[in-house]
Amino acid sequence: MPNDLKTELSISGMSCASCMGRVDKALATAPGVVDVAVNLVTETATVTFQKGATDPTALAEVVTSAGYPTHVAKSSNALDRAQRNEDNADTLWRQTRLAGGLALPVFVLEMGGHLIPGLHQWVGQTIGHQSSWIIQFILTLLVMAGPGRAFFVKGLPALFKGAPDMNSLVALGTGAAFLFSTLVTFGSALLPVDARAVYFESAALIIVLILLGRLLEARAKGRTGAAIQSLLKLRPETAQVVRDGQTIEIKIDDLSQGDVVLVKPGERIAVDGSVIAGQSYVDESMITGEAIPVRKQAEDRVIGGTVNGSGAFQFRVTEVGHHTVLSQIIRMVEDAQNARLPIQNLIDRVTLWFVPAVLIAAALTVLVWLWLGPDPAISRALVAGVSVLIIACPCAMGLATPTSIMVGTGRAADVGVLFRKGDALQKLNQIGVIALDKTGTITEGKPTLTELHVADGFERQSLLLKIAAVEAHSEHPIAAALLQAEGVRGETLPVASQFVSLAGMGIQAEVTGNSVAVGGERLLKHLGIPLGSHGEVAAAMAQKGQTAFFAAVDGQVAAVIGISDPVKPTSQAAIAALKRQGLKVVMITGDKPETADVIAATVGIEHVIAGVMPEGKTKAIAELGLGDQTVAYVGDGINDAPALASADVGIAIGTGTDIAIEAADVVLMAGDLIGVTDAIEISRHTLTNIKQNLFWAFGYNIALIPVAAGVLYPAFGIVLSPILAAAAMALSSIFVITNALRLRRVSLSMLHQRSTS
Repeated sequence: MPNDLKTELSISGMSCASCMGRVDKALATAPGVVDVAVNLVTETATVTFQKGATDPTALAEVVTSAGYPTHVAKSSNALDRAQRNEDNADTLWRQTRLAGGLALPVFVLEMGGHLIPGLHQWVGQTIGHQSSWIIQFILTLLVMAGPGRAFFVKGLPALFKGAPDMNSLVALGTGAAFLFSTLVTFGSALLPVDARAVYFESAALIIVLILLGRLLEARAKGRTGAAIQSLLKLRPETAQVVRDGQTIEIKIDDLSQGDVVLVKPGERIAVDGSVIAGQSYVDESMITGEAIPVRKQAEDRVIGGTVNGSGAFQFRVTEVGHHTVLSQIIRMVEDAQNARLPIQNLIDRVTLWFVPAVLIAAALTVLVWLWLGPDPAISRALVAGVSVLIIACPCAMGLATPTSIMVGTGRAADVGVLFRKGDALQKLNQIGVIALDKTGTITEGKPTLTELHVADGFERQSLLLKIAAVEAHSEHPIAAALLQAEGVRGETLPVASQFVSLAGMGIQAEVTGNSVAVGGERLLKHLGIPLGSHGEVAAAMAQKGQTAFFAAVDGQVAAVIGISDPVKPTSQAAIAALKRQGLKVVMITGDKPETADVIAATVGIEHVIAGVMPEGKTKAIAELGLGDQTVAYVGDGINDAPALASADVGIAIGTGTDIAIEAADVVLMAGDLIGVTDAIEISRHTLTNIKQNLFWAFGYNIALIPVAAGVLYPAFGIVLSPILAAAAMALSSIFVITNALRLRRVSLSMLHQRSTS
């Protein structure tokens, strides 16, 4: 809605999918909230709300009151988030080392006898088992009150509020083991002899293992955001500015539009601008994914963050701050990484009841063991109940989707594919038809001199300059093509005088004493100049999709000029790749059918819809979507905006208009169709990765909760200890993150060399 606003909240304390569900529910029920997307990996929530109904500060207070300290995020907090992840990892490393140091003596005292023969008897003969239990009690209490304190501070209040989370499961499991062991240590007379066993080592080691798992998660989360961090690091801190004839160094935050910046060889360009002096080659691979440096000279655009080659030049600043291309790319990547995919709804539905269900399962496990279990029933019931609580922590479920999205969209950004809307990542995986605009998408989008057939008796270079001198006075598209042609650009043109424009036919002028006329066949007829065999040359050009013009000098045909919009070098290979991906490729264009058919045949497209206006493109997309077909549309112009918006997935060529980009779901910075194949490949790999993660996360719990409860004990005598349960729980989260990180190595299009840094 036009009056809806969006804000991003930075949330502390989320540790599992259940936490995500609580935060989501708290925000979704807040007054004025339209949409919520909570991300466990980035620890953020993107909230859309009605203007005037609430505000970001009030929304942050809603989440804080639900038990998760929250504040409104900064406009671009990727580096802050990276620093927070690093600080969190450092804190967890200290806590894990402390917990491990305290837990090791506990483990050795209680379990060392299984590893070192005679140790158990030696402990009994020296300090005594009762003293050993007291030492274990003190050390375990230190572990729980120190490094493990957060589990109880967060978990128990959440449990009492009726919204238990992972911390609640850990607090209950370790707390039960500790309290039972404490009872055995100081009140053993209250228990049967065969039930007098302590589990201090389980409580201590569970906390150590879960802290270790969170440490590995924190470090892995830092790697998932590497794409945005690397983009942010592309921004230099200072720039050399020319003021009053002097070159001074200033911070780029102090740059303003209109400033003149000097770029030396090898320097990184500070902000966006337009070259005003000098020339060089610039490496734009960080932005576009293209490895080949691009030549820059007067009036060419340069992009902040790209790297200058061996030349030097000056440029005038056109964009600063959040308006630069780099800032817009960072914002788009962040938006995509915080996106909520439709597949996430399944997780949300499950996690809201998952933890309560685990608590019920643990309680039933204890009751069944007390009722049917062999002696010592109390001890066995405790072990099984704690194992169920620990192994069921839903960390992996909460990490399954966001980690894959973050890494997948980051990998896409590496090659110049930007997902503006996160759900496009899932929709691209489902498309069956891809419709392509012609001009600027398949073709270069600008008239180019593609052929010059010079008549006998004329010298090519001299004639070309005379023709260009006449066309310099014209606004016809042929003029731009000729003035940018090889052999004309950068040359000094002869002077043209007595310029005459003949409407609908062409132009005429005097150049170096010669009468030069340029135009179509009607111009020659008007001037009474015989066409001769040059008509056959023009006809041959037309069959190749070129528009033929004639140049006449002193009443004689001097040349046939072929002007066309050439096909981009990568279009044919990209379209072949799209077909190999199983897609139906269609061209939709407003150009006349004859020209469209020639281009389609050149690039290998069999289905062509030509001669349509912008509204006709929208209608054509609707017809292509009949029969539940998912349709993607690729375009670059203003007239493509309606089609981009109406397609299931709109893909804009990044070199096109801002209007087209704003209407699209995906933006291709490199400006060619290779990016489409890359976008689809990334989509497919990411969705496969998400499904693998979800299968593991759900399958792990479905398989191991019954094992932890003791279902295998009657037949095989197998009981899963709480320590192994904690290790398995930590490993499940590590597996999910490690699997998602594989997306950083996805092999993409090899149709031409790309930067994959």
